[in-house]
Amino acid sequence: MVIMRPLAVLRHDLPASLVVFLVAVPLSLGIALASGAPVAAGLVAAVVGGVVAGALGGSALQVSGPAAGLTVVMYETIQTFGWAVTCAITVLAGACQILLGLSRIARAALAISPAIVHGMLAGIGVTIVLGQLHVILGGKAQSSAVENVAELPAQIVAHHDSATIVGLITIALLLLWPRLPQAVRKVPGPLAAIALATVVSVVSGMTLPRVELPGDLLNIHLVPQLPDGGWGGFALAVVTIALIASVESLLSAVAVDRMHTGPRANLDRELVGQGTANMLSGALGGLPVTGVIVRSSTNVTAGAKSRVSAVLHGVWVLLFVVLLAGLIQSIPLAALAGLLVHVGAKLVNPGHMKTVLAHGDLPVYLLTLTGVVVFDLLTGVLAGIGLAVVLMLRRTAWSGIHIEREGDDWRVVVEGVLTFLSVPRLSKVLGTVPDGATVRLELVVDYLDHAAFESLHTWQQAHERAGGTVEVDEVGHPWFGEGKAGRPTRSRIAASQAVPRWLAPWSEWQAAEAVDIPAQQTRRGATEFHRRAAPLLRDTLSGLADGQRPRTLFITCGDSRIVPNLITTSGPGDLFTIRNIGNLVPPGQADPSMNASVEYAVGVLGVEEIVVCGHSSCGAMAALADGPPPGPLSTWLRHAEPSAHRLGSATLDGAVPAREGDRLALHNVLQQLDHLREYPAVAAAESAGKLQLTGMYFHVGDAQVYMFDAAERTFRPAGAPVVVPGT
Repeated sequence: MVIMRPLAVLRHDLPASLVVFLVAVPLSLGIALASGAPVAAGLVAAVVGGVVAGALGGSALQVSGPAAGLTVVMYETIQTFGWAVTCAITVLAGACQILLGLSRIARAALAISPAIVHGMLAGIGVTIVLGQLHVILGGKAQSSAVENVAELPAQIVAHHDSATIVGLITIALLLLWPRLPQAVRKVPGPLAAIALATVVSVVSGMTLPRVELPGDLLNIHLVPQLPDGGWGGFALAVVTIALIASVESLLSAVAVDRMHTGPRANLDRELVGQGTANMLSGALGGLPVTGVIVRSSTNVTAGAKSRVSAVLHGVWVLLFVVLLAGLIQSIPLAALAGLLVHVGAKLVNPGHMKTVLAHGDLPVYLLTLTGVVVFDLLTGVLAGIGLAVVLMLRRTAWSGIHIEREGDDWRVVVEGVLTFLSVPRLSKVLGTVPDGATVRLELVVDYLDHAAFESLHTWQQAHERAGGTVEVDEVGHPWFGEGKAGRPTRSRIAASQAVPRWLAPWSEWQAAEAVDIPAQQTRRGATEFHRRAAPLLRDTLSGLADGQRPRTLFITCGDSRIVPNLITTSGPGDLFTIRNIGNLVPPGQADPSMNASVEYAVGVLGVEEIVVCGHSSCGAMAALADGPPPGPLSTWLRHAEPSAHRLGSATLDGAVPAREGDRLALHNVLQQLDHLREYPAVAAAESAGKLQLTGMYFHVGDAQVYMFDAAERTFRPAGAPVVVPGT
């Protein structure tokens, strides 16, 4: 069994590695060409990336190698420092990646906005396309995207030779390949396109530039060389390549994790593996290595199960280069340029644009793209980060401030985060309120800083001195009220402990002057519903306008502390509720009102559950225990006498309540369930399995809901397993 497991893994990884190898070779050659590096540098990076990063990295199925994401910055670096110094930069960039991985801060890279990453890739794609179009048209790529654009019209109208034919054949095959039968598509599109374009060029005897390789690829010398000067630019290039390679590798690893169900990536280990591969690749004269989403997704799709596939793909690249170097030298550069135009165009993904537009980040995407194309990759990314930070600050500090007139009064509403950044606009709005007016200031704020508090407080004092009236209504945490009381709230953590208005009683959120005026409390509550809740519930209620289909009949006490929709987290249309003193269902169907309600709920509405909910500190049960005084209450509580004489003992999570009234409340719930079973409609529905009867108990002081467990004969806390009879 110990031997069979590696063999079983290899059965998947070996064929997957061959597929990835076939994709990697042409891409590695094309990326080296676009980077302005020796073509062999792309193959060295493919070998090292596959073997070293595959073996040491933290992502089991990610495949590493030279990536299109670094072509622009590598081209600029090579043009500035030369190839030997660029190799030294790659070595030091790898060392930086190792330090980042050992520092365990890899996840910080995920804080970069996706809009910046997608904009960066799109900018790289545009730059690659603009440069490689010149190669396809028989010319030579210029040193910048702007120059490529300027020279492109003349290149288009110029005489075109065989290079154009080969480039167009390559692009056409890449576009056509996904539409071919699946049996044909088992051969990777890039490999097929390069191979067919090469065959056409050789058979037709075309004379055009082709790939050049050193005479002996195995004769590797240590290439890295430090610069003679310009250390500031040298250091900046090291940091730039390290950061871009790290971000691209980490984002690729995260994307690969979403494609399979195997082990998740260790991002810190992945950085160490990538850094080690870059140090070795640079030392051997190779391009920088990153995790590559194209090869990685191919690896997953091909059925790879472990990192063995990535390692083997690197071995196949090495063997191919050593044994078939002459075949590689037959590949036209125009064919590789056609491949790169196709790859670059795919980096400009319309789906990404739609996504960032939906999230409001299109400006960040466009600025990053433009910066990469017009200037360079680092400038574009930094510009995107700067704009993303500005937009983040704007959104974080945003506050909606508007004013409206209500008859002779004025209503000012402030929503969001109210900080010093909003004070000028707040002052402008408050300045439009006439002197002497009655103003209702509604603060629906997540945070109120000192500057905003002072502005509001100063305006309130000035307005009231001028004969006006200001009523401050804070929805949520009383930031302003606490500040006036000399207890300013310093953080949102403290504010989050405030009970939301829709859960708190009137006494906790209505103004003190309204507490002694019940009618005013009701009016303010209705106004609050109209302003806050109604717009949110309008669609729900419109769907219930022509009828109701509740699933539960809820019978409970009329006690004001019991709020059925609150303790069951339900809303309009969910509960058909009956409330009376003591949550009683009179035996023998002695109460016409209860009879009609039960028959309507079961027979007409077809509810699937009936809940009887008692509660602690119930006044009806206390009166039953002590003997109620003569009068209507005494007459009504006669219906509860069977509960008082019920045999056995109901417990609350295995314990008997200390107070007799609470013990009676538990017995009473079970007794009312028995009374419900005397209804023919209830009994028939329950026996048919269409109706469930549930006992519930609410402990007011603990805010704890208990459900009756028939198997254990006890009320257990909600969330604990409950055994339903008959299941």
